[in-house]
Amino acid sequence: QVQLVESGGGLVQAGGSLRLSCAASGRAFSNYAMGWFRQSPGKERDLVAAISWRGGTTYYLDSVKGRFTISRDNEKNTVSLQMNSLKPEDTAVYYCAAAITPTVTRRTADFASWGQGTQVTVSS
Repeated sequence: QVQLVESGGGLVQAGGSLRLSCAASGRAFSNYAMGWFRQSPGKERDLVAAISWRGGTTYYLDSVKGRFTISRDNEKNTVSLQMNSLKPEDTAVYYCAAAITPTVTRRTADFASWGQGTQVTVSS
């Protein structure tokens, strides 16, 4: 198991930016893919972005492509999500998650460890 702690959420106006960070501890962080999910009330938890174990492969939800960037630092055991040009529809609780595979996966079932979540609110 890996323990994950997110930070960086908050309230921002539409068009603004936020950077989410996730600090990992426990099992070897650098061996596994990482992802950022989000969930808003009444909706399913969606994978927003994912990154492979060395950072060479990434995945983005279509609605965030060109606006969000996922990155990782295996020396510091952190994964980040830079969010630019934020829209009200980006409002959600964002979760950091660690996969059980080294390669990018889109299956929620492949993510075994989760952070507690951080609220992102984008006002119009």
